[in-house]
Amino acid sequence: MAGKGTSVLTISPDGPLRGSVATFGALVASGFRRYTTYRQATIAGTFTNVVFGYLRCYVLLAVVAGAAGGRPGGYDAEQLVTYVWLGQGLLSVVLLWGWSELAERIRTGDVAADLLRPVSPVTAYLAADLGRAGHGMLTRFIPPVLVGALCFPMRVPTRWQTVPLFLISVLLAVVVSFGCRYLVNASAYWLQDARGPILLWVLGAGVLGGLYFPLRLLPQWMAVGLWVGTPLPSLLQTPLDVGAERDGPMLQLGLVALQAWWAVLLLVLAAVVQKRAERRLVVQGG
Repeated sequence: MAGKGTSVLTISPDGPLRGSVATFGALVASGFRRYTTYRQATIAGTFTNVVFGYLRCYVLLAVVAGAAGGRPGGYDAEQLVTYVWLGQGLLSVVLLWGWSELAERIRTGDVAADLLRPVSPVTAYLAADLGRAGHGMLTRFIPPVLVGALCFPMRVPTRWQTVPLFLISVLLAVVVSFGCRYLVNASAYWLQDARGPILLWVLGAGVLGGLYFPLRLLPQWMAVGLWVGTPLPSLLQTPLDVGAERDGPMLQLGLVALQAWWAVLLLVLAAVVQKRAERRLVVQGG
């Protein structure tokens, strides 16, 4: 094993924090490397995102042309173009659907091996998901945004804080998405088959997350209710509004703070649900 350059990370009792950080970083890197093997799928997915970016862009530009004052939902044409192409780039970064690994492992019983590892399933899957998101930023985010910038008039950030705030918002969106997906998958501990909850999640996340249309096009009371009462707008709507500079600096900061609240809450809920599921397995003798 040593001759092949293989190493095993251990958490030293003299430096548990350092060991934990190293382990988490190794899991993130492992998640990144895992997705580098899917080259053809990456190219095909990027091409598909670009095609749908053209379709969505022309539809929303038609909405601008037909809207009174030319600012539907408070967006001008450049902001909507930016909204569309950033959204197409983030689609595979935030990952609204296509992940049912935990539910499948619960159904087959393979999750028992996860419970024997020194790292909790929530931490391990979160680290792997962050690695996947990092790969998506490099391979699935940049190409669609470049195509959009070359073919349509996109908005160039006019405030220095927009870019760092956008990157923070994207990171929080990934964590919020992971928390939601983990909770949906964890329903398999009780249901055995989580296909129903996963299907509901796929439908709700796309429509109410801001993928198909900006939620600002809805009545204000409905949009505010979704933002405050559910984590769904924190998936795509918030980072896209930040990137398009739809709002002023203070409102941008407030939306990102709301994202952070949902991210922390969902991770805590995921940990609590996982602990309850483990106790249930022990009671049942699993």
